[in-house]
Amino acid sequence: MIEINLLPGRKIPKAGFSFAKLDIRSAMANLRTSVRDPWLAAAIGAWVVLVAGGGGMFLVTRTQLSGVEKRLEDVRAEKRRFDVVIAQKRQAERMRDSLARELGVIQAIDADRYVWPHVLDQIAKALPPYTWLMDVGTTAPVATPGSTTPAPPTGDTLGIPAAVQVSINGRTVDIQAYTTFLRQLAQSPWFADVTPQQSSTVIEADRPVTAFNVTLRYRQADSVYLKTVPLIQSVR
Repeated sequence: MIEINLLPGRKIPKAGFSFAKLDIRSAMANLRTSVRDPWLAAAIGAWVVLVAGGGGMFLVTRTQLSGVEKRLEDVRAEKRRFDVVIAQKRQAERMRDSLARELGVIQAIDADRYVWPHVLDQIAKALPPYTWLMDVGTTAPVATPGSTTPAPPTGDTLGIPAAVQVSINGRTVDIQAYTTFLRQLAQSPWFADVTPQQSSTVIEADRPVTAFNVTLRYRQADSVYLKTVPLIQSVR
């Protein structure tokens, strides 16, 4: 059929689909009337819920996976950084242990280098007037009576006694000088176990003198008594 527009300016609406004409309630009613089986409707509803839940879980899991992957990359980068730090620390520890062993050997050698200089220096300082020495030597270390400390070893691989037991034979014309000598030896920080062994009167150069024997043990003094000086000093 042909329609003629006799009124100018008036447009004839075209026929087409309009959402306004769509009645949702009627569509749902038509769907209920078309689907008469309740089990089929329940299955369709369960399927829709399952698809919606699966999609939601997929999105949530995908988001969590992205966060975990980012954390994993951060942890791997931090591990690589700490691996370098740990390797450097282990290398430094190996160098420290090597230096500690070398320093221990040097200290062990240096501790025995100046044993006799210290012994002779301290004996000379403790020697009172009118007293002279006949000889100074070593004896085998013997545990003193009542001492709980066992006798230390008598030597080491260098041939230097690890614990020096010193025997002093001397003469004096004054018995008080002998007691002064014993007291000053006992006051020395380098000596321990100062013990008078025997004393007797002997004739020397037609004069009676007191012959004595003293034993003592050399020990390493505290660091406060040590003083180091350079072997070579510049002279202006």
